[in-house]
Amino acid sequence: MPKQSFKVCLCWRRVFKTRVVEPPLDIKNAFYSFSPSGMMTVDDLLRFLIDHQGQKNATKEDAQAIFDSLKHLNIFQRRGLHLEAFFRYLLGDLNLAHPPSKVHHDMNAPLSHYFLFTGHNSYLTGNQFSSASSVEPIKDALLRGVRVIELDLWPNSSGNDVNVCHGRTLTSSVGLQKCLEAIKENAFKASEYPVIITFEDHLNPNLQEKVAKMVTETFGDMLYTSETENLEQFLSPESLKKRVLISTKPPKEYLEGNTQGEEISENEGGTVANECQSSSQWNPPEEGEHVPEEDEGKVVPEYRQLIAINARKLKGGLENWLSDDPKKVSRISLSEQKLESVAKTYGTKTVMFTQRNLLRVYPKRTRLDSSNYNPFVGWMHGAQMVAFNMQGHGKRLWIMQGMFRANGGCGYVKKPDFLLHRGPNDEVKVYLGEGWHQDFHHTAFDRYSPPDFYTRIGVAGVPADKDVKQTATVEDEWLPVWDEEFKIQLRAPELAVLRIKILDYNTTGRHYFGGQVCLPVSELRTGIRAVPLHDKKGNKYKHARLLLSVKFEAP
Repeated sequence: MPKQSFKVCLCWRRVFKTRVVEPPLDIKNAFYSFSPSGMMTVDDLLRFLIDHQGQKNATKEDAQAIFDSLKHLNIFQRRGLHLEAFFRYLLGDLNLAHPPSKVHHDMNAPLSHYFLFTGHNSYLTGNQFSSASSVEPIKDALLRGVRVIELDLWPNSSGNDVNVCHGRTLTSSVGLQKCLEAIKENAFKASEYPVIITFEDHLNPNLQEKVAKMVTETFGDMLYTSETENLEQFLSPESLKKRVLISTKPPKEYLEGNTQGEEISENEGGTVANECQSSSQWNPPEEGEHVPEEDEGKVVPEYRQLIAINARKLKGGLENWLSDDPKKVSRISLSEQKLESVAKTYGTKTVMFTQRNLLRVYPKRTRLDSSNYNPFVGWMHGAQMVAFNMQGHGKRLWIMQGMFRANGGCGYVKKPDFLLHRGPNDEVKVYLGEGWHQDFHHTAFDRYSPPDFYTRIGVAGVPADKDVKQTATVEDEWLPVWDEEFKIQLRAPELAVLRIKILDYNTTGRHYFGGQVCLPVSELRTGIRAVPLHDKKGNKYKHARLLLSVKFEAP
């Protein structure tokens, strides 16, 4: 049996034997109930898939494929699977709780009927105040399936070109042309469904004209432009495959004077000028303010024609923001704080507004560390574009990544019916985990002994569905066996995300991270399933995974 040694001091080492985990009792019972002889045939395995795992459409070919996948193992026998081989299958990639899938939602509804994987200040590499701007975060977001990219447009220091940066901060800038080329090259590698670029525009008409030329020449036939200025209904993701759409306010709205109560820029409140704002000739203040310019009467038709999704200013009070014009659809943007305010008083009206129009929610300006907010406040009120800072990590970003693993990871998730038109008991049993000793150095968690793992498992969703459970701690073990069962009651499973986090217990109170994953509850497969774990940034570990049993029961 292999051993691991941990150096405690110059003259003393601790030695731990590593062990092979035996299948938990539930798995042994399942195996022998479908193969009493102790050898599981293809037909036995097929019955297991249908009756125990709930795969009603499983075929003999599926069972044979599982057999074939195990032939390279020394434990495989031609007559069938014995218990150990069956156990290895359960932990393998052919038995995932949420396997890679194809797009299976109806993609022919209007854009307003979907949640969109949406980035905030997509060009920033770190915090919102002093980090660098680059095309790399844009590329990374698109390759993860993000479908909405935000670019803040400012004049360069000479006032003759366009840069992208976070205005009134110390962030550096990156050229707009580089950003557009990065989007073009990476837009449809992870998903063929449309990419929307939202511009926050701080440009004079001459530079708007330059932007129109850049965008048109860069994207060519990929660019979708509408033949009419006012759409009565958004097109569908299916009809916009491999197209790029621009969303911003029409130029004439930038020329209008400030109206009391209207939305101001997301880049509000800063006082330190960066390169984007040091341009002398056109340094507009916040959105909504009006500074006379000698060419202010010029509206650039080429720029106006770029806009496929009209964003509009917020005028008047809260109720007016959610006015729904039956003759045209549009997009509005609210900060997380404004959304909370609107939802308290006009929750139903917000849901009705988002049945036809688009609502984008963005982080409050005090999140200088690029942290994120609770996405469910937006989702449960129908907000399609819940904009997140993608460059960090943490619970809320993991929840966002979990939500958009649904529907084949294409970046579009169909809203549940209750948000488009005018509760079960859920059981999860955590069996065991494996693979950490292959993905981590043997002293990664503790210099003197193997890790002391425990699991936190819960649900993130609407307020009534928030719940967290915790297993016991298994000490000094790379292959922990918990064999614990938890029941979580859900009211809105369509919006729920299963959260799993593994920690190494430490007596100092600083528990070390051992992996995490968030999965859409609506797409979980029932039965005994493997769940691969991910690192803090959402990248999948090669080996570390859990074995779970998932059941759904009516109340």
